[in-house]
Amino acid sequence: MNTYNLYSQLIKPTWAPPSWLFGPVWTVLYAIIAFSFGTVFYKAFTKQIPWIVALPFVLNLLFNFAFPPIQFRLVNNFLASIDILLVVGTLVWALYAVWHNVPELHWVVYVNIPYLIWGIFATTVQLAITYLNK
Repeated sequence: MNTYNLYSQLIKPTWAPPSWLFGPVWTVLYAIIAFSFGTVFYKAFTKQIPWIVALPFVLNLLFNFAFPPIQFRLVNNFLASIDILLVVGTLVWALYAVWHNVPELHWVVYVNIPYLIWGIFATTVQLAITYLNK
């Protein structure tokens, strides 16, 4: 079953976005993530910042990339809800770590505001889907 069909079969809240919106939104977000997270990773690899600052960025990517297989291959709304909470949690941690430890990278926080907003919105949608599809 493809993700469009699975998403369309779920009981969703009335305010859930249509499936066609995810592709364009994630295209923009992944461009932001690639540039900003890439900068953080480069600075960590070149020892310009400590790896502990980059750790939440690594975890965020792992949890972010784990979501589609959990939601659409395992078809497990509960695990997907836990995962998306971890996505948002590690993003908040990452932005906090940069803001408080690397002043020259404050722009990373600003450019990731759309990702944070989408993440919070997507989390509320996922939690509602999990509740509605018990």
